[in-house]
Amino acid sequence: MDERYPIGKFKETEVITSELINEWIQNLSTYPSKLSEAAESLNEEEQQLTYREGAWTIQQLVHHIADAQVNVYTRIKLALTEENPQIKPFEENAWATLADSDLPIITSLQLIEGLHARMAYLLGQLTKDQLDRKYTHPETGVQTILSTLAFSVWHVNHHLAHIQNALATRTA
Repeated sequence: MDERYPIGKFKETEVITSELINEWIQNLSTYPSKLSEAAESLNEEEQQLTYREGAWTIQQLVHHIADAQVNVYTRIKLALTEENPQIKPFEENAWATLADSDLPIITSLQLIEGLHARMAYLLGQLTKDQLDRKYTHPETGVQTILSTLAFSVWHVNHHLAHIQNALATRTA
């Protein structure tokens, strides 16, 4: 197993049913409690654990998840309100070193909880045409809200697995 991709690399889903879309939205709804369960009670030393040498710490991962999901939500709202907007990517490694990455992880856990509630609600209200709305990412090209949802669900669970693997190093 490649420890960088504990749940495997992201793969486009060929057949997307309404049941799968609902499953993804439900996953976003329940994700904050899974993340909190894994990370909320960690002490400062445990928050500095990594899943592999040179990787982000648990603290950095939690803050990164919040940063990434803020960007996902913004991209979805831009796609819903503008015609194929060009979005600006964020430099995740640079963001991970900014002063707010030193804040307690509860700040990002609370942000993720509220953001996922709003995102899941909004996504649950969208029509098929709205889910197909597009934005353009300068590096990955045209994306739909639906492809963003699929990737976002994979991405947050990918990092939850990193956190779980880092925590497993405590007993290894």
